[in-house]
Amino acid sequence: MALIHPPAHKIHPRPLPKWRWLPQFFINPLSIYSEQAFESLYARSEAFGIDTLSINDPAGIKHVLLDNMANYERPVVLARLFRPAMGRGVFLAEGTEWRRQRRMLAPLFSPAAINDLIPHFQTAGEQMLSRLGQGGNVRLSEVFHRAALDAVLKALFSLKAEGHHADIPVMVRQYLGGAGRPNPLDGMARTEDDFGWAQASRKAFSRKWTAMVDGVIAERRTAGGDQAHARGDLLDLLLSARDPQTGEGLTDAEIRDQCSTMLAAGFETTSRMLFWASYLLSLDTAEQDRLRAEIAAFTPDRVTRMEDLAHWPRLRNTLLEALRFYPPAAYVTRRAMGADVIDGHQISAGTEIWISPFVLHRHRKFWDQPTAFMPDRFAGVNAPWTTMEGYLPFGAGPRICIGASFAMVEGQILLAHLLSRFTVTATDNQPVLPVFRVTTVPDRDPLFRLTQALPAA
Repeated sequence: MALIHPPAHKIHPRPLPKWRWLPQFFINPLSIYSEQAFESLYARSEAFGIDTLSINDPAGIKHVLLDNMANYERPVVLARLFRPAMGRGVFLAEGTEWRRQRRMLAPLFSPAAINDLIPHFQTAGEQMLSRLGQGGNVRLSEVFHRAALDAVLKALFSLKAEGHHADIPVMVRQYLGGAGRPNPLDGMARTEDDFGWAQASRKAFSRKWTAMVDGVIAERRTAGGDQAHARGDLLDLLLSARDPQTGEGLTDAEIRDQCSTMLAAGFETTSRMLFWASYLLSLDTAEQDRLRAEIAAFTPDRVTRMEDLAHWPRLRNTLLEALRFYPPAAYVTRRAMGADVIDGHQISAGTEIWISPFVLHRHRKFWDQPTAFMPDRFAGVNAPWTTMEGYLPFGAGPRICIGASFAMVEGQILLAHLLSRFTVTATDNQPVLPVFRVTTVPDRDPLFRLTQALPAA
């Protein structure tokens, strides 16, 4: 059986000179890599007077993100890019404040809490199919944006993604493609407020976004909860959350920022994962047929608990492989606060550490045929984002994404709904390539043809 190798950026035979890779980095950093990047464990470089160490060695990554994480802070560029959409929520919180928020939010993403949200993921999938009707030529990026927004709004606020709520994905996409893109000034900034005159468009987005989130929360408070939520929606859980060490709750501002974080990250990353998985399946029709047979044997309406997803191992593995090819966070960066040594590499205060899941997931030392679409590589591997050294789709260490299980359950249910009714084929032969825009997005928004699937024999 011939393996499918999805379209990819050209790998340069030698590292690009600085005058070539620096401008290209700000256009699309995923296109600058040479053969050496996918074979070496460490690489050193310098730009804008900053010493940088890129790490592909799992032991070195563990040292930075876990063993000596106190010495490595996240650089200010993250706050400059994400603060407008996430405020001071758990993603951007630091130190004791982060630990406090993490403790308080953990129960919201427990298996019991996610089980209570499954009916809302089911509803989002059914509404997606209703909107698609008989299929035809569609833009799956828009289909999945709407479906994931349906799911997160219902889970968060017991609200529907209708009327003005439908503007939320438009706001996020415009931000990611415009003001949210990193630029050279972000790389030179030493504080979050440096070059404030260049932050005007981000501040304007922040005001608009915050007003939108405040409005959604106020709308939900007025409407009250939804009886379909056995434990209450996520806003109810945020309102009732207490720090197990102090008994204190979250302030109104903290609740707003956590909601902002979940809205901005909760639907955007999931919808992109679904797009990339569908694109890969459009290239591998045999695997798509196998998935459809698996779903027909245990239809989406039968899923009531996370344990039921065990009936769809191929579907799960396809999403994991999509996350390998196109990790939402293509880069994890840290800045050394003091001297250190990483596998013989001397680190001084100010050294920047770059860990790229995009590179690591294609690294020749850790993956068999890394450029091939092989979902079976994850067969039988439990929670590979915590058990496989070369796999970091949700980050690593204590700051690993708190919503990983939420996203995987939602993603499996939505994709199962789509494949239970339709076959997915491309309408053209043009490649779709990944671009890094705060998250990993396609370089174009292609049409796909959805055709009514025949019942499984």
